[in-house]
Amino acid sequence: MAAEGAARSGSRVVGMVSSLWVLGLASSVLALEEVLLDTTGETSEIGWLTYPPGGWDEVSVLDDQRRLTRTFEACHVAGAPPGTGQDNWLQTHFVERRGAQRAHIRLHFSVRACASLGVAGGTCRETFTLYYRQAEEPDGPDGISSWHLKRWTKVDTIAADESFPASSAWAVGPRGAGQRAGLQLNVKERSFGPLTQRGFYVAFQDTGACLALVAVKLFSYTCPSVLRAFASFPETQASGAGGASLVAAVGTCVAHAEPEEDGAGGQAGGSPPRLHCNGEGKWMVAVGGCRCQPGHQPARGDKACQACPEGSYKAVAGNAPCLPCPARSHAPNPAAPVCPCLEGYYRASSDTPEAPCTGPPSAPRELWFEVQGSVLMLHWRLPQELGGRGDLLFNVVCKECGGHQEPGTGIPGACRRCRDEVHFDPRQRGLTESRVLVGGLRAHVPYILEVQAVNGVSELSPDPPQAAAINVSTSHAVPSAVPALHQVSRASNSITVSWPQPDQTNGNILDYQLRYYDQAEDESHSFTLTSETNTATVTQLSPGHIYGFQVRARTAAGHGPYGGKVYFQTLPQGELSTQLPERLSLVIGSILGALAFLLLAAITVLAVVFRRKRRGTGYTEQLQQYSSPGLGVKYYIDPSTYEDPCQAIREFTREVDPVYIKIEEVIGAGSFGEVRRGRLQPRGRREQAVAIQALWAGGAESLQMTFLGQAAVLGQFQHPNILRLEGVVTKSRPLMVLTELMELGPLDSFLRGPSCMLRWAAPEVIAHGKHTTSSDVWSFGIVMWEVMSYGERPYWDMSDQEVLNAIEQEFRLPPPPGCPPGLHLLMLDTWQKDRTQRPHFDQLVAAFDKMIRKPDTLQADGGPGDRPSQALLNPVALDFPSLDSPQAWLSAIGLECYQDNFTKFGLCTFSDVAQLSLEDLPALGITLAGHQKKLLHNIQLLQQHLARPGSVQV
Repeated sequence: MAAEGAARSGSRVVGMVSSLWVLGLASSVLALEEVLLDTTGETSEIGWLTYPPGGWDEVSVLDDQRRLTRTFEACHVAGAPPGTGQDNWLQTHFVERRGAQRAHIRLHFSVRACASLGVAGGTCRETFTLYYRQAEEPDGPDGISSWHLKRWTKVDTIAADESFPASSAWAVGPRGAGQRAGLQLNVKERSFGPLTQRGFYVAFQDTGACLALVAVKLFSYTCPSVLRAFASFPETQASGAGGASLVAAVGTCVAHAEPEEDGAGGQAGGSPPRLHCNGEGKWMVAVGGCRCQPGHQPARGDKACQACPEGSYKAVAGNAPCLPCPARSHAPNPAAPVCPCLEGYYRASSDTPEAPCTGPPSAPRELWFEVQGSVLMLHWRLPQELGGRGDLLFNVVCKECGGHQEPGTGIPGACRRCRDEVHFDPRQRGLTESRVLVGGLRAHVPYILEVQAVNGVSELSPDPPQAAAINVSTSHAVPSAVPALHQVSRASNSITVSWPQPDQTNGNILDYQLRYYDQAEDESHSFTLTSETNTATVTQLSPGHIYGFQVRARTAAGHGPYGGKVYFQTLPQGELSTQLPERLSLVIGSILGALAFLLLAAITVLAVVFRRKRRGTGYTEQLQQYSSPGLGVKYYIDPSTYEDPCQAIREFTREVDPVYIKIEEVIGAGSFGEVRRGRLQPRGRREQAVAIQALWAGGAESLQMTFLGQAAVLGQFQHPNILRLEGVVTKSRPLMVLTELMELGPLDSFLRGPSCMLRWAAPEVIAHGKHTTSSDVWSFGIVMWEVMSYGERPYWDMSDQEVLNAIEQEFRLPPPPGCPPGLHLLMLDTWQKDRTQRPHFDQLVAAFDKMIRKPDTLQADGGPGDRPSQALLNPVALDFPSLDSPQAWLSAIGLECYQDNFTKFGLCTFSDVAQLSLEDLPALGITLAGHQKKLLHNIQLLQQHLARPGSVQV
């Protein structure tokens, strides 16, 4: 009864357990043994039931430490009549399972050798059988007499590793003769489950052995409560299924912590972290974790989160420390997620919390201008103070201060906004350069031009932008714009146009300048011709092409502005001019038919020649010398070979005015940053969708040249299957490259390993999409695991993100039940994180061939020689020269808990250790299967080391 009371006390003993899993937690946490029953050291009567009466005797003996203890003995085979069998049963008291899902039993016992008993006829045994049965309540009085007939579940047949002669086991004499001599013991450990009822009984059946059951200990494994990754995990019972089964425990984030993000870029509030308790009470397979909230930083490692002190901040959740406040900001209170700006300083919406606070710029300096007729070039110097930012822009405000009077007074009125005819090149607002061209000014009218300096925080300031102003006027008037442009006639290679005089000539018209360009090409590659009349014919055009035309007038004061663009198309090849005289008779046409045909052929040839000549004008001599006409091959020039890379950019790209560009949402990322969808609609052309990649201000000049150089390469390609360059922006900031929009995105992304294959993918495939033979070896290892587990799903029901986290934490799949150790070690070699350390397929074939030729190596419980000996399968060798004793060797392999056992049994040299086999380990107290396999594997490595020439045995 004292033993039963001890079993119910719930005492716990910390013990070492091992694991076949490859994943280990960062902190070493030992398993808990929750004792359910323990007869060790009992000196009073235990009182278990026996059948038949006297089949087992409860006596007091001295154990192997010469301590008095209560034991159960059964030894009836020596005095039994020949041919009679033994069936002696011993049952424990009812054992409460107290939440345990699987029970472990550790037996200390001694068995006499049959040979020492002198019993013949095969009736002597050196084994006994272990049973258990579950029950919701202890057996009542009616069931006590027939307890041995109930439905028992067999756990195992227990065989002694060593049996002893009578002289060494216990003194021979009649039963009840008093205390026995010290016993020599065997130690065995078994487990059974799953347990589902309130409690259970354990029974021992003797069928003819002479044995002493010295101590019985029943216990369950429990994973202890633990703090990890800013989360607390409760004490968790191990799984009742045993083996590789896991029990998930949900953690709770510590104060001021939150769950980590789910997937890629999820928001705070993801799934709570989890740890998994294996069958031996060991934590493993961490999934997720917690992180400190904004304004808090880690404390005591990963155990707590504390507030950022005054004057520091932390903007985002994570485990980084708090940072000092950026320049011109201060956090007056603890736990600040951001440092507020000091008075007069601001952060733009695009600024990060890490950015220093900045202010608006001061006014531009030293304005001056140059007048050319009615066109004025305004210049200024940068502000003295930029406000600590690099996104400086300028706005120009134009005021007209003359030319109108207050009604009824005849007095000149106040200044007002300039008329719409005044224009600015490149634009009026958002200028990045310190100059602007102002056109459309009227002669002898006073103007005030004001230049404002602004940056990203100017709109946050309550004060207006700082500005500088200058008074300007023009002394001469140029002609106004030509109001219209008409097509007079057209042919396949020419167009004749005419136009009226400007509405305001402001003097005598000296001549007109006509500008034209092919709409299919860059507008900067335009051509001009001068006409003294208001009519002009443009020749050497391409058949069927659309051309843009503009015209302007010139007086003694200079050129006026160009009128609006008008587009006309030449006739397709083979069509006659729309202005052929209709009065020609049919007879004359017939006579000249042949001549007209020859003339048309000549025009066609000339058109082709001129088209080739005109297309060639956009390239430098450097490009021409690489061309190979007649072979159908076009050579492309590397822009970096130019002495001036800007020259290549001018020749191979088309400049686009940013006012025609509309930037929309982000659609991806390129080599130089985000790629956005946009719209491009030059004046007079239809809108088209484009992809825009921008390089913002602040990049090095070499980076800008690389950015634009790629556009110069792309601009040389004209093919329907190659991404088409639509234009570039180089004269303002940001620099931009515009290409045609690929609606379905990059082809490589469309063709890439769906997420369902992630469980078979190597880490480099997941991270970089890099497929190699080595990544195929990893996948083959997963298939090996599937075969040995009879089709089990890799990583079970874990989500894809959990699989990613587990692989990143060095988790590897455990051996399936019954898997040969050598085969699982082969799997682990295929799952090396460094792909160069994985075996090749020919090495795997060689390893399989050796296993097939030696079928004994496929047994799951084999010896140390089962593992293939190819070098590629060996793990990193221990530094044997630095190990001076077996105790140091045990520490190096993580089994230092057995150092005392080795010393007790006299294992003092490496040669002694190298002779150990699987059968020797239980006698050394090494009963856990994981520890046995780990020790046998390292014994094999020790044998290989000792077999090398020149090895020194300690």
